[in-house]
Amino acid sequence: MSSILDACCGSRMFWFNKKDSRAVFMDIRRWIGKACDGRNINVDPDVIGDFRNIPFADESFRMVVFDPPHLLRAGESSWLAQKYGKLNKETWRDDLKQGFNECFRVLEPGGFLIFKWNEDQVKVTEVARLFPVQPLFGQRGGKTHWLVFMKEGAGE
Repeated sequence: MSSILDACCGSRMFWFNKKDSRAVFMDIRRWIGKACDGRNINVDPDVIGDFRNIPFADESFRMVVFDPPHLLRAGESSWLAQKYGKLNKETWRDDLKQGFNECFRVLEPGGFLIFKWNEDQVKVTEVARLFPVQPLFGQRGGKTHWLVFMKEGAGE
């Protein structure tokens, strides 16, 4: 079994090795197309799955990467929506809260959750209200935030 779950892999943009064998790449969709600048976008997960109902057993991974869609306003066929996905305007808070709970469920005790958020349309302070626990540390400047959480339980 792989030790890392990327729960919303999209096109694996921040991965240095987009085929890293230690990771399972999951996304709710499969899509291949071109961005407006002509670059290829390839959303090709190992597992089709919804971060609100992750199809793995409890405590399956040492690390979970959670980079959910962050856009509320984007046209259905816009390259932004195609590349990053889109949140539901009515249910996004519940969806993200459920996603955090699922990510922690599949995380081993003592494991780490890496959360990435771009606050172009929703501030990270608003999303932070949905966290089940406080992050250990993270990067706070700019529009894109990286936060690290640890699941309690292993030897505490």
